[in-house]
Amino acid sequence: MPDGPPPEKMMFQLNLRRRGISDQRVLRAMDNVPRDAFVDEADRMDAWRDTALGIACGQTISQPFVVAYMTERLELRDDHRVLEIGTGSGYQAAILSRLCREVVTLERFRALADRARVRLKKLHCDNVEVMLGDGFDVPADLGQFDRIMVTAAMEQLPEALTARLEPDGLLVAPVGPQSGRQTLILVRQTDAGLVRKELLDVRFVPALPGIAREL
Repeated sequence: MPDGPPPEKMMFQLNLRRRGISDQRVLRAMDNVPRDAFVDEADRMDAWRDTALGIACGQTISQPFVVAYMTERLELRDDHRVLEIGTGSGYQAAILSRLCREVVTLERFRALADRARVRLKKLHCDNVEVMLGDGFDVPADLGQFDRIMVTAAMEQLPEALTARLEPDGLLVAPVGPQSGRQTLILVRQTDAGLVRKELLDVRFVPALPGIAREL
């Protein structure tokens, strides 16, 4: 008889369900993408815990529940085109890639972008494009998106970003002070303008403008 999944991974899925994640497509994506492939080797033993972990450049890989929760709020379809601000390890982009047609993800740290690109290629996330870029100044030639996810805290959502939403598009982002807690915000683009909804308190590293200088 082949060995089953490790107990830590079984608890990983159980914990997501217990905390209210119910979208079966999201749960399958969380199950199919190996989180341990996106953390530093020293943290592999903790990869399936429901906690954020540090990665290079002073950034983090988000808590699995938060990844699943934000993904679920986007109500993703197979034909959607998604913009992610803040590639980080590439884990969130990998989850998104299982649920939509195309993911464009911007990262201000070249080292993180390069590493994420390698990881995503190994996992055959062929519908993800990792770009070195500024999330506050998205290149005009990238066009419009059905969904946008921001994975770093913005004190305010820039109009230049919300303007990239297609009609009836959704954006989810942590908004608030760079130090302390922020509030996860869901924004929908409607005929009457943007409709905002506050979801829950979170804690993310700050989103900063510009491309990070090489160390």
